[in-house]
Amino acid sequence: MIELSIDGGCWTVTINRPDKANSLTRAMLAEIADIASRAARDGARVFVLTGNGKVFSAGADLDEARAGLATDPVWERLSGTIAALPCLTIAALNGTLAGGSMGMVLACDLRLGVPGAKFFYPVMKLGFLPQPSDPARLRALVGPARAKMILMAGAKASSDEALAWGLLDRIVAPEALMAEVAALSADAAGASAAHVAAIKAMI
Repeated sequence: MIELSIDGGCWTVTINRPDKANSLTRAMLAEIADIASRAARDGARVFVLTGNGKVFSAGADLDEARAGLATDPVWERLSGTIAALPCLTIAALNGTLAGGSMGMVLACDLRLGVPGAKFFYPVMKLGFLPQPSDPARLRALVGPARAKMILMAGAKASSDEALAWGLLDRIVAPEALMAEVAALSADAAGASAAHVAAIKAMI
């Protein structure tokens, strides 16, 4: 359900569970975190997250969420691992982004989305707290009022709103999404891992 493709210095992780709206189990989350750790060790210059189908991820698998996944530290481990990567990290959002899956996306350097996608994190309605680092990362991107709209008021932002707010960096047609990722990855993928890490550290 998690697929990895390595092309030179570019590592692409694809969530491939479209029949379940790419909802995430604990094992899937741990696998992505493990891949990100390997990418750091092996000198990846670009790390891409994407999904298969029309939804990037609906968040936690419902059965596992009821069994405790919603509050499992694996979410924070994953987002922290991605945030710490010394390479360029890109979330290529092929569709709607919901719930706890937002954490790994907020931890990326760049976020691309397709028209018609929705962005929401219904922790208030569901009675959970967001993962510890998510509110600060969201606030840094969209500001405190819009972070409260998403986390407290249950707003479902459209792709146009997400772009205007700073949650998305570009809106790209679905058929062009991975080509845009490749274009944005080219400079970093062609550089040394140390050079990529040095520029990221300066920023």
